[in-house]
Amino acid sequence: MNLNIGFMGSPDFAVPTLAALHEHFRVVGVVTQRDKPKGRGRKIVSTPVKEIALKLKLPVVEPDTFDEAFMDILREWKPDVLVVAAFGKILPRSVLHFPRLGCINLHGSLLPRHRGASPISTAILVGDSVTGVCTMLMDEGMDTGAVLLQREIVIAKDDTAGSLHDKLMKPGADLVVETLRRIAEGNISPIPQDASRATYTDLLTRKSGRLTWDRGAVHLDRLVKAMNPWPAAFFVLSGEYIKVWGASSIPGTGTPGIISSLGSDGFEVGTTRGRLLIREVQAPGKKRISAGQFARSRRLREGDVLE
Repeated sequence: MNLNIGFMGSPDFAVPTLAALHEHFRVVGVVTQRDKPKGRGRKIVSTPVKEIALKLKLPVVEPDTFDEAFMDILREWKPDVLVVAAFGKILPRSVLHFPRLGCINLHGSLLPRHRGASPISTAILVGDSVTGVCTMLMDEGMDTGAVLLQREIVIAKDDTAGSLHDKLMKPGADLVVETLRRIAEGNISPIPQDASRATYTDLLTRKSGRLTWDRGAVHLDRLVKAMNPWPAAFFVLSGEYIKVWGASSIPGTGTPGIISSLGSDGFEVGTTRGRLLIREVQAPGKKRISAGQFARSRRLREGDVLE
């Protein structure tokens, strides 16, 4: 299809979209975040988008700012539209209004629900049964632009943020291609968002996953799933941050933060409403193990306190 596409994205979520755009359109250039040190060895690592862009032999830039030098690059590329998918930076007015067809964003929720930085995790955390992806015309607000197309995805009971993320990637890529096709055909009608229905998500930090026992077990169960794989739910035991990778809420009573029972499949902790059965954990610098094995190795007992 005769559209010149500029692409802006960084993480894994954006990779299928770039691949689909390369298959169906002419991608004139890719903008991504700069290489960064990662892991304990602080090895310099490129973004997943940069890696696939280089394999596809596409021009790649990693701007620190959207200065005049960057605008010169856009003038050279001459994109008809900029497609943005999890780029990680706020675009200034100069960039938003540069392409003749504007900037189109792929967002991991059904706007106006879950605007902001963590829509996938938040959908699980608040107990949504359905989420999805949508394309929108970008403006200067935070995910406030008119919606173009959307597609619903059912959230399974055992979905984590990681599994739901993976479920959304391919439908998101397909939706972007369909959106651009319909734009090229003049067969699409942007729908303004109802701001009164908007909700906003927080930027996740390492502290976002802390299990606080003054919440109910259902919420904590969702928190474990919503923080998997990052930043990971955790509790504190003897000064150590113990990550929790598997848990489930069960009925019953107990004192918040107190281990109420132990078994081969894990241990139960009291909350304000119900109990949380912890099934899989990971101590700092160690591998994931069953919570039952962890309890035996730490000689945990009923009545022990988790901070």
